[in-house]
Amino acid sequence: MENIMEVNGVSKRLKDFQLSNISFDFKKGYIMGLIGPNGAGKSTLIRCLMDLAKIDSGEINLFGMTHRENTKEIKQRIGFVYDESHFYEEFSLEKNKRIFAPFYNNWDDETFYTYTKKFDLPLKKKVKQLSKGMKMKFAIAIALAHHPELIILDEPTAGLDPIFRRELLDILLEVIQDEKKSVFFSTHITTDLEQVADFITFINNGEIIFSKEKEAIFEDYLIVKGPRELAEKIQSLNPVGMRKSDVSIEALITDVRNAKPLLPEGVHVERPTLEDIMYYTVKGITL
Repeated sequence: MENIMEVNGVSKRLKDFQLSNISFDFKKGYIMGLIGPNGAGKSTLIRCLMDLAKIDSGEINLFGMTHRENTKEIKQRIGFVYDESHFYEEFSLEKNKRIFAPFYNNWDDETFYTYTKKFDLPLKKKVKQLSKGMKMKFAIAIALAHHPELIILDEPTAGLDPIFRRELLDILLEVIQDEKKSVFFSTHITTDLEQVADFITFINNGEIIFSKEKEAIFEDYLIVKGPRELAEKIQSLNPVGMRKSDVSIEALITDVRNAKPLLPEGVHVERPTLEDIMYYTVKGITL
C-alpha cells in the first residue's frame, strides 16, 4: 500500500533539544497517533513535516515529494491544525474564512459551512471572543474545507472537554472513510488514540521508541504485578520500567514471547494501556 509519509533519518538541532535520526513511514487511508511526554519532540517533528522548521539532515517525503522540490503542492494537499490559534483575533470567523480560502485551489465553501453548522460556530463573532474549544472547531473546519488528503493535528484535544474530544475523534474516523485520506494526530492523551488510531509512533527525548501498528504494540508489552518479594525475579526479566511500593511491585516487560515462560509463580499479568507503555518507558525503573 502506498506511503503518504516517509521520514528517513531526520535530525534537527535546536538550542536545547535535538531530533535524532527519526525514521518511520505512514500508509494512506489510516490514522497514525504521535505520542510522547511534553518536550519529547512531537511539535518539533510536526514543524519539520510542515517545513516550518528546516531539517539538518535526512529526508521527508509527503505524497512522494519533498518540500525542497514542491512545497506549494504538498501544502495544498495538507489540512494543518496547530496546537494554538493562528487566526486574526480581531476579525470575525467569516472574515477569517474569506482571508484563508483563496490560498487553497480546492477550497469548498459548502464543506466549510457544513462543518461550521455542525460545530455551531458563530460566524459573526470575533476569534478573540471564542473559547479554546470553539477556536479548535473553527481550525478544523478551515483545515477540512479544501478536501486535504492528509490532515495533521498538533495536540488538538489538549485542554478540551470530553464531549468535544469525542466529537473530534468521530470526525477523524469519518474523514478516513475516504481511503485516500489520512490523519496524523499528535497528543499526550493516549486514551484518545486507543479509540481511533491504526498506527502509533512513540517519541521520547527526540528519538523514536517505536512506530508500528497499534495492535502489534500490545502484543509486544505486558504489565506484571506481584508481591514485593518477587522484585528480584521480575527485575531479571529486564523490564522496560518498574516501580515498587511497600508491599507490591509492578513492571512493564517486552519480548513477551520469551519472557512469559520465565515469569515466577504468584504474578498477575495484564495488557498495558498506551499510557502504561509511555509512563514506564519514560520513567524507567524506580525502586
